[in-house]
Amino acid sequence: MPHRCRPGTIRPRLLVAMVAACAWGSAMAERPDVLLILVDDLKPALGCYGDEAARTPHLDRFAARSLRFDLAYCNQAICAPSRFSLMLGSHPTSTGLYTLGSRLRDAWPDAVTLPQHFASHGYRTESLGKVFHIGHGNVGDPQSFSVPHFPEKVIEYAARQPEQGDPATREEALFETRQVEGIRSLPRGPACEAADVPDDAYADGRVAAETIRRLQAAADRRRRSATPFLIVAGFARPHLPFAVPKRYWDLHDPARLPAPQRHVPPEGAPAVAGKRGGEITNYEPVPVDAPIDPALARRLVHGYYASVSFVDAQIGKVLDELDRLKLDDSTIVMVWGDHGFHLGDHGIWTKHTNYEQANRIPLLIRAPGVTAPGSATRQPAESVDLFPTLAELAGLPPPVAPQPLDGISLVPVLRDPEVRVRDHAFHCYPKRKLGRAIRTERHRLVEWRNWKEPGSAVEYELYDYDADPLESRNLARELPDELARLRATLERYPTPAF
Repeated sequence: MPHRCRPGTIRPRLLVAMVAACAWGSAMAERPDVLLILVDDLKPALGCYGDEAARTPHLDRFAARSLRFDLAYCNQAICAPSRFSLMLGSHPTSTGLYTLGSRLRDAWPDAVTLPQHFASHGYRTESLGKVFHIGHGNVGDPQSFSVPHFPEKVIEYAARQPEQGDPATREEALFETRQVEGIRSLPRGPACEAADVPDDAYADGRVAAETIRRLQAAADRRRRSATPFLIVAGFARPHLPFAVPKRYWDLHDPARLPAPQRHVPPEGAPAVAGKRGGEITNYEPVPVDAPIDPALARRLVHGYYASVSFVDAQIGKVLDELDRLKLDDSTIVMVWGDHGFHLGDHGIWTKHTNYEQANRIPLLIRAPGVTAPGSATRQPAESVDLFPTLAELAGLPPPVAPQPLDGISLVPVLRDPEVRVRDHAFHCYPKRKLGRAIRTERHRLVEWRNWKEPGSAVEYELYDYDADPLESRNLARELPDELARLRATLERYPTPAF
């Protein structure tokens, strides 16, 4: 139990110190705890988002106790920059952090991250699994947390047993930063695996188990010292490879899983907007220079949905423990996908685009006493908004930091889902040109511009999701008034950093 302060006949200076300690302890006791659950490559392929093929009972149950954001977007559809956006509250175009190998402290040595802001106000901050991106030459950000990070694997197989002396697969080498150059000389690992093994044979099962232990320790620490916690648990699946225990594969009938409705790029889209190959070609048996045939496409979709079911079960274990510890009524819980995932739509697999499937994310927030159970909003939300939102929910002052802070607190929306704090979300993706995008409740504008060559041609995409949810046709030439309106919004953003 926290120390009881009972001033009596004591010296004035000591009395002042004790009163201050009491006030600090009382303030800490009133702070809510915070549990952030980050999921890699998770698009809204969840039952609570209306996906009839999904088998996600645990997240569906959590959504029934939370506010669901139906129009939440990452700020860049790739792991490291998306996580920097969350942790810094800054757009990639503000920080210049666009790549998997971007190092936060090289670019912004004095940056204040979300967990650092909480730690400066008395929180014990901890991280487990995939939080910051580690690999591809990136070391994450160890100084963001109060205690050392609990690392786990992203690329992992339980059934594949390489012979002694076999080199790492391409993706293992990249994620463990064993080798970045000459990666094509290494063997490819299997895209899918359904081993008959327990959950903790894979990293996400171990992350769930360790998160449970951390919650138990945090609950005990809360009782003894009133220290509030911020725990960030990062889960790897459904990131490739789709390697999960067999029972999660068996939950899904491949014949009933969704297939892409459009296999070609949008009509009239600029070539720079598309994508072929990429990350998925580092896995067997995906062809390197040919389309993915229907049978393999179905197996890959099966693997994605099985992986979502697996991570759903791991998150369920953590949320059940939070309830068992009676922390659910005093803990802010957020579930966030770092970006979406193409499953063959437009002929594209994985992420790395400015299209809807790559950028729309699930976002569920339960804030006791603030959010209404089972509520939903169409407020366009961005990952950068979550830093100021969580700070306000916890009763902390707004963050002050050397990096640009681009987010807006969503707390008014948490209180009333019909409230609007902005009319669009912003995201970007760098290719030969930088694609900057505005997503409103109905439209998306994408501007492709080479900022390093002033005067070079600028290309635009414009989509109407009420009339054309599959992005089948670029309407930039057909809707000049809407194009002009959204261009005016985009032009208010600062010149991108590089």
